[in-house]
Amino acid sequence: MDFSDAYRCSGPPPVFSPDGRFVASVAEYRLIIREVETMRVVQLYSCLDRVDSIEWSASSTYVLCGLFSRGVIQVWSVESSEWSCKIDEGPAGVAAVRWSPDGACVLVVAEFGLRVAVWSLTNRKCVYLRGPKHVDRGMAFSTDGAHLAVLERSDMKDWVSVYDTRTWSEVSHFQLETSDAADLSWSPEGGILAAWDTCLKYKVVLADPRSGTPLAAYSAYDHDALGIKLCSWSPGGELLAVGSFDRCARLLDHVTWQPLLTAAHPQAVAAPSSVLVFREEPDEQPGNPPSRPLDPFARSSYVLADLPAAVPSAKPPLGASTPKLGVGRCAWSGDGRYLATLEDSSGAAVWVWDLTAMELVAVLLHMAPITDLAWGPRGSMLAMVAGTNKVYMWTPGGATIALLPLPTMQAFGCCWNNTATTLLLRGAEAFCCCYLTA
Repeated sequence: MDFSDAYRCSGPPPVFSPDGRFVASVAEYRLIIREVETMRVVQLYSCLDRVDSIEWSASSTYVLCGLFSRGVIQVWSVESSEWSCKIDEGPAGVAAVRWSPDGACVLVVAEFGLRVAVWSLTNRKCVYLRGPKHVDRGMAFSTDGAHLAVLERSDMKDWVSVYDTRTWSEVSHFQLETSDAADLSWSPEGGILAAWDTCLKYKVVLADPRSGTPLAAYSAYDHDALGIKLCSWSPGGELLAVGSFDRCARLLDHVTWQPLLTAAHPQAVAAPSSVLVFREEPDEQPGNPPSRPLDPFARSSYVLADLPAAVPSAKPPLGASTPKLGVGRCAWSGDGRYLATLEDSSGAAVWVWDLTAMELVAVLLHMAPITDLAWGPRGSMLAMVAGTNKVYMWTPGGATIALLPLPTMQAFGCCWNNTATTLLLRGAEAFCCCYLTA
């Protein structure tokens, strides 16, 4: 691995352009665009105020900056420093902003979810959609970008409106069989819309987005307990992973909508016998015993643990509004063969499931809780970070730990570019790029 220098950033996380050539970052009110290969600055723009969000257009030509405190969005061009665009929402304010899939429109969610304004950059016209139930979730584009589904709340019931993104006309409007829907998601092929209730009830409903016809519903249990934390489709749409507070991720089949696998996260790993448990341990220095307690910043490496292997966990505090318990992360590999999960009460452990064999294939135990993980867009390479000076890598062939050569860099977040050749590592006030070498 080769590493770039560390570059200062603040506010929203740096992001790769969709074509993988550029990376955009923010330092206070400045937008900085760099070439990924050389980290050379290609454009530098000064915004009106502190930037709260950034996002690339699908063409990798434009970057929008959301300035929520001012109720303003500014759009900049990578190709021309002379081109710019400003959208002022006035008293309505800005709570969230995003591109349309074709990059021709900017969608602005007003404060308190009062409305969604769709601004066209081609004809400078604006279309208003009904206000969403949530400002930060509950809006999803279909994979082909042809439709937008918006979760709404009216008369104490959950509704979904589906819009045609070419004309922004309403295609369908239907009620969901949920008590209090938390979010929704399109299947990758676009034929099914999944929505799920808040954590107070375990229920997933599947509907036809064009007609609103209910297709199926699934509930793992009805007793008085916390339910779903998240849902995530596999890349091919054959499976829907449902992470819940009972420390399980259930993989629902897209035909029967029943679990093909209930992926439990016990406090000790004993089965299957073929599972590999990688435990991070500090490298011993000659003449010095290993330090106690363990220092997550010390040089370390993976060792294979014997079965059964204990998985450290922490009891969630009783006064927490949202208990740190249950499967809070489900990430699919680019080829759809593997699923990586994080169980919040044992945050230092990453579980990897093989979906061809429908069984646990690896568990990685670390000295510090994992703060982020990301699969490469192709193949089966998993990167993990834990807010330390290391990056952890897993492939079906094994696992390794790389020490960052930057003395002040602590990686809390990570993401890949579209070619899976560069990994961006994000710290609290800086970022760097990690280049994979042959």
